[in-house]
Amino acid sequence: MNATVARENWDDASAASGMRVLASGVDTGNTGILYLDAISVSFDGFKALNELSLLIDAGELRCVIGPNGAGKTTMMDVITGKTRPDTGTAFFGQTIDLTRFTEAEIATAGIGRKFQKPTVFEHHTVFENLELAQKCDKRVWPTLRARLDSEARDRIAATMETIKLLPEASRLAGLLSHGQKQWLEIGMLLMQEPQLLLLDEPVAGMTDDESMRSADLFLSLAGKYTLIVVEHDMEFVERIAQKVTVLHEGSVLAEGTMDQIQQNEQVIEVFLGR
Repeated sequence: MNATVARENWDDASAASGMRVLASGVDTGNTGILYLDAISVSFDGFKALNELSLLIDAGELRCVIGPNGAGKTTMMDVITGKTRPDTGTAFFGQTIDLTRFTEAEIATAGIGRKFQKPTVFEHHTVFENLELAQKCDKRVWPTLRARLDSEARDRIAATMETIKLLPEASRLAGLLSHGQKQWLEIGMLLMQEPQLLLLDEPVAGMTDDESMRSADLFLSLAGKYTLIVVEHDMEFVERIAQKVTVLHEGSVLAEGTMDQIQQNEQVIEVFLGR
């Protein structure tokens, strides 16, 4: 089912009317968690996205690939509210119109984004980074008064276990390897309790062992979370891909399993180069 058909099947009045709704939870009653429909974005005459339509199911692990300039970063910018589309619609669940919210509101609604370069607090420990990232009142006075209860400590410990950094709990983040910093930042996103994770070239610069461990991590997160992974490393994509979307010149060129993508003549011509 494409994004347009999915939108036509919605029976939620507020979604159908385009009303600005920010609910406490994301309504995925029709299984879809992200709907992009005919999204176009232009910069000084250059069309970064050209009527891009995409449907992502809740719990899915979707890989997005494409040559440089295909529109991958702009797509994520639209989803996170950094860029407003010229035309088209973007919904998170059935009721949250992403084109009407700020970046902060979208993050609070449950969309987390990890950029290629890890951003962690290098002079704080792994534990402290996760503590600072937890979803809570971020105003100065409540933050100063905050004390971790046992539930919060357990959640931080569980997150460190998930990202395989429990043995590094007391280590300064600045002393971690590149791969470990990437996992820590993913853990910081998980502390925000997102439903959708956008991961931009998450294994760039990693060793082969770190890439394999990252693949295991992403596969373990799929189902509990929805993941969109933008990646150039085809070996890594093959390892984790459930479904692959290929972008080219701002539109979807092809979509399917990795085997289907590798056999697609158009994809071979414009991207895979073999």
